[in-house]
Amino acid sequence: MESKLKYVIFDTDKGWVGVLGSAEGLRRTTLPQRSAGKVSLLLGDEANCATSSTHFFADLVERLRVYFAGGKTTFPDKLEFWGASPFQHEVWAVTRLIPYGETKSYGWVARMMGKPQALRAVGQALGRNPLPIIIPCHRVVASDGKLGGFSGGLEMKKYLLALEAKANI
Repeated sequence: MESKLKYVIFDTDKGWVGVLGSAEGLRRTTLPQRSAGKVSLLLGDEANCATSSTHFFADLVERLRVYFAGGKTTFPDKLEFWGASPFQHEVWAVTRLIPYGETKSYGWVARMMGKPQALRAVGQALGRNPLPIIIPCHRVVASDGKLGGFSGGLEMKKYLLALEAKANI
């Protein structure tokens, strides 16, 4: 499987972004970074076994560029949750249901899974999200409306929520 992996690193209005995946689905995306080198590091060791391919990801690259330019778009892409637990799969699948420009609480995600007491575990699974933006974990906030955590940092989470709010007007 590793030899079939492909990746692309490209520039957006917000910075450099990377995508790693195969015909089986997307495995990893990065949030915008200041350099292509940083993106390469964030894609991890798997990218070293992958082939660079702008053509393979052309449609996704365009949608991500539209997204970071402030346009409304969707990400119905096939995903490959390689190495993730069934619980993580479930958290990420529920999180994908959150509409563009909306937020839901960690409790909402837990309740949708039928596990209302699993708030902390939901947060931990979201913290391990390998596909930010595609799995919109930035749309999950605390029940009191506070941002909660985000692997890309709270400034990035604020930026993404504001970007979507602007496009939703």
